Amino acid sequence: MLTLEIIPNVYQLTARGVNIILIAEDELTLIDTGFYGNSARVTEFIHSLGRSIHEISLIIITHNHFDHIGGLVELRKLTEVKVAAHQVGITGTEGELPYPGSVRKLLRIPFFSSVSRRFVLQPEDIDIQLEDGDVLKPLGGLRVVYTPGHTPDSISLYSPEHKLLIVGDALVKRRRTLLLPSKMVSSNLTQAVDSVKKMAELDFDILCFGHGRPVTEDARARLGALVEKSGG
Repeated sequence: MLTLEIIPNVYQLTARGVNIILIAEDELTLIDTGFYGNSARVTEFIHSLGRSIHEISLIIITHNHFDHIGGLVELRKLTEVKVAAHQVGITGTEGELPYPGSVRKLLRIPFFSSVSRRFVLQPEDIDIQLEDGDVLKPLGGLRVVYTPGHTPDSISLYSPEHKLLIVGDALVKRRRTLLLPSKMVSSNLTQAVDSVKKMAELDFDILCFGHGRPVTEDARARLGALVEKSGG
């Protein structure tokens, strides 16, 4: 597992190409859980900080895709924790799994259906149903910004105090360039463009993604360039 301290006490943990954000305050907060099978690596890193996995009080899910929610089942077996996600992402809210059509068909195959808890959040997995504008306790007030497009339930998390914006897969970074999420794995690119415009209105210096290293230089300018390119 690759680790990076983004700002003091906020760490990016990268396993199999997917990022998990750990906020280490009086209590621990995880943003996303990566793939199924990550719990041992997460536990080991937390121990390296002199902390315990039992100190995790909150897991926030940026969107309901298997590479971001896969580790949740394991973590809930190890520690009592509250799980927060946008209400749209809960299976059954809109009647469809939160994947493009071809993937939805795959997940209906009996084998995948039998292990669906590794691929899709279920209503019983969620303790806190989030909405746009909600403010959570970490980082002096972590605001939920509803940014659909990649999935119907995608959220970003914004810390005004630290000028930090965590976007999950609502944005993609390729080298130094910011891009919209791929059409092949996204639900609605028109919504994705609107979400990018919404993000661009925020005051931030650091952008963190579901995949890849954070942007720590000219983050707002780079996002502004994407807005212009997208017809904003």
